[in-house]
Amino acid sequence: MFEPSDRPRVFALAPGVDFPAALVEGLRARMAGQPPEAMARVELIVNTTRMARRIRQIFDEGPATLMPRMRMLGNVADPISLSHLPPPVSPLRRRLELTGLVSKLLDAQPDLAPRTALFDLADSLATLMDEMQDEGVFPDDIAALDVSDESGHWQRALTFFNIVQQYFGDTPEAPDVNAFRRLALEQRLRDWEEQPPEHPVILAGSTGSRGMTNRLMQAVSKLPQGALVLPGFDFDTPQAVWDGLTDALSGEDHPQFRFARLMHDLGFTADTLPRWSDTPEPNPGRNRLVSLALRPAPVTDQWRDEGPKLPDLVAATDDLTLLEAPTQRDEATAIAMRLRKAAEEGVTAALITPDRMLTRQVTAALDRWNILPDDSAGTPLQLTPPGRFLRHVASLFQQDLSAEALLTLLKHPLTHSGHDRGAHLRATRELELHIRDKSWPYPQPEKLREWGNANEMGAWADWVADCFCQPPVPGTRSLSDWLDTHVARAESIATGPEGTDSELWKERAGRKTRAVVEGLQAEAGFGTDLDARDYADLFNAVLSREELRDRDAPHPKILIWGTLEARVMGADLLILGGLNEGSWPELPGADPWLNRRMRHKAGLLVPERRIGLAAHDFQQAVAAPEVWLTRALKSDDAETVPSRWVNRLMNLMNGLPGQNGPQALRAMQTRGADWLGLVRALETPEPSPPATRPSPAPPVEARPRSLSVTEIKTLIRDPFHIYAKRVLRLRQLNPLQRAPDALLRGTLIHEVLEQFVKESVSDPARLEVSELMRMAGEILGDPAIVPYPTTRHLWTSRIGRVAEWFVETERARQAIAHPTHFEQMGYGEIPALGFTLRGKADRIDIDERGNAHLYDYKTGNAPSAKEQRHFDKQLLLEAAMVERGAFRELQPRHTERAVFVALGSTPKEVPAPLDEVPAAQVWAEFETLITRWFERDRGYTARAALLKEKDVSDYDHLARFGEWDVIDPADREELE
Repeated sequence: MFEPSDRPRVFALAPGVDFPAALVEGLRARMAGQPPEAMARVELIVNTTRMARRIRQIFDEGPATLMPRMRMLGNVADPISLSHLPPPVSPLRRRLELTGLVSKLLDAQPDLAPRTALFDLADSLATLMDEMQDEGVFPDDIAALDVSDESGHWQRALTFFNIVQQYFGDTPEAPDVNAFRRLALEQRLRDWEEQPPEHPVILAGSTGSRGMTNRLMQAVSKLPQGALVLPGFDFDTPQAVWDGLTDALSGEDHPQFRFARLMHDLGFTADTLPRWSDTPEPNPGRNRLVSLALRPAPVTDQWRDEGPKLPDLVAATDDLTLLEAPTQRDEATAIAMRLRKAAEEGVTAALITPDRMLTRQVTAALDRWNILPDDSAGTPLQLTPPGRFLRHVASLFQQDLSAEALLTLLKHPLTHSGHDRGAHLRATRELELHIRDKSWPYPQPEKLREWGNANEMGAWADWVADCFCQPPVPGTRSLSDWLDTHVARAESIATGPEGTDSELWKERAGRKTRAVVEGLQAEAGFGTDLDARDYADLFNAVLSREELRDRDAPHPKILIWGTLEARVMGADLLILGGLNEGSWPELPGADPWLNRRMRHKAGLLVPERRIGLAAHDFQQAVAAPEVWLTRALKSDDAETVPSRWVNRLMNLMNGLPGQNGPQALRAMQTRGADWLGLVRALETPEPSPPATRPSPAPPVEARPRSLSVTEIKTLIRDPFHIYAKRVLRLRQLNPLQRAPDALLRGTLIHEVLEQFVKESVSDPARLEVSELMRMAGEILGDPAIVPYPTTRHLWTSRIGRVAEWFVETERARQAIAHPTHFEQMGYGEIPALGFTLRGKADRIDIDERGNAHLYDYKTGNAPSAKEQRHFDKQLLLEAAMVERGAFRELQPRHTERAVFVALGSTPKEVPAPLDEVPAAQVWAEFETLITRWFERDRGYTARAALLKEKDVSDYDHLARFGEWDVIDPADREELE
């Protein structure tokens, strides 16, 4: 294939060239005239499986020929030679071993790092070990670094390096995957030195960014029939710039740095590097523009010298669109609309971005048109239904079962999937309503069984109690025990009480998850003892490292690629999305072990390597025939910074008016703005008039015939609330995980005061502050009633602040009258209307003359006398009910007084104004009020007279408050 040469053989292809197509074209041209079997002797080494598939596809399209032998970059060793090497251990085993070593180290020296960093440290250490194996760096090399400042951080880092010493060099430990590849490569290179292959060996598509890859590339280029084919080589960069790209600390972030280092090592210069094929780049002018824009920062003064030599930039950027969207949602929608158009036209289009959130948003937007893109990354296994299910089950071992955790699992589609899931969902619905109604923040097994027996769901409730209501697992256990317990509990929950099989391990997601779990079980013996939280973190970390390709058949021409897959090219339209700093390129993460200068001295890769690789991927992709560059101006309500490459491109174009740079840039932005206009049109809702202030007037026979005394205030202030609650019979659901709110606090404090007063009546010696606090401790201190330690303390302290005042005033109250009735229910009738007023008196005392003294406890502030006269008529109505005989167990027919006992920040007694509004007058006014509400044209107006404009009603959303204001007139509507 190649003429004999004493120099390394290196070829290249320019950015924008369809690399697999040009590679095959050049290969066929060189094999022309040779017998068919000659192609089969060619050994082709590529860097990704997608590249290999694309090459096979091009060969399959014809003409008919034998295929070359294709190998992956990580699998070039001779199988016979590999038989002499010890088999590698899995990456999972090595990480489990490192987790155990780090755990023991942290146990012995807790000051090294917090325990919560266990898995992050182990994973980061494993990643560093992989890089050290790739670059041929050993722990001794790092320990020998000249560190003038022996800081505590460096000493801690060395402590961690010492525990991994056993995995390097001559060691009885089995090698990990990267170490095995290094050994295999070294063996392959020795074999080539002793007996170089005579058949063609071509390594194509790699940039040589890793140490092992660079060594292989150099060896292949020196074989008798070996050659390299470099992708995206910038033929427009002057030799002076190439000569300056030698120092990793200053040039690693340049897209052509790896090629400059390779040419330096092989003795090449850019002007002597031949092209692999004659395939021209789609737009040479754009390539020159991008090449100049991406020059290293110290030599950007060359913009002034070389910029005027560029061709007309309007033509160079004619197929380049710059879309700067206001938000990430607008960016994703615009991309989705362009992909939809490509699908309609039959054009192959690919979105290229490292931003996985953007790809998910685009996928969701495409679902509007039933388009499923072919996503090269797939879905993280932890986000699949089996992954989420197993993570929820793992969390059950860590803490007491909460209502939220219980309902989350009961509603999961894999729960109870082995038998009669419909009955399970009905039972789950009934249980949820009961939990919300009873406010069970932490459901107890005995209560669940009691509920199940009462509702003929005993077997199902027993299953829930047995599977879910288990106490947290204390202490540490081995990883094998954790896995066995975890899988058994998950299968029990997934199967149900009567099922024999479940959907947990079925479908592609289930089978992939089971394979991961079985792999973890096989390696569990190499793990360490863990507590429940550490086990859950480890399990989640293992799942997060795996991905599942979408099970449904994706669209063949709508693609989503990562930046590495972009090298395969082959798409008619490339959309480079998420071009903001921190997204593309991603900023280097913090290295807990070595700073960049120490990494460079040790022979490791500096953090800017990722930026340089991303820059090279950008330079290749932006040279495609048609390209979109997209970014969002805001992310999470914060201004974004454009990617450095986009920023340079815009600055360079704005500075070249002679080449129509500003006009070309405006044209690029205009094309993007046109699509954003389509996005706004798509997202603009249909106009609809705002709702008016509702005042429904239902038929008289549908109006409520019974209300409580506390609802009368609501009837006056917000009639719509009564309409929604009593006419429509809509009730607000309690939150699933009910917070310790004012209602619960008031209920419990009422109970404390009631029990205290009862005991003080039977034994006057107990009318002491100490007895009141003891009672508060018994009731509020019960975890089954108030399962929040902080809340128990705060509420008990709240009673403590008013205890002395309450006891002192209680002595005065008992001196006036004798506490007789507590929580007494009464019913006042209006026979002419068929209406009943219900009222529950907190406490009724009887004095020596047989008169009643009403008391109502308020944990906050009590209504003033003026408020009681006009709105809050609770106590006044209860007084009137006493005099009308509504409390049937009471003999008195007169209310001497009615008092609110307010226990707010300033405790005090607030009497009802019975002297101003006698009980008879109260009842007469009440009858008039209710009579008016039975008039046909009387409407239940929303927020008629609320105390404050900011007061919230439970039914504001139903009244569509916000579309109207409190100054708007009510729109009365007679209902039938």
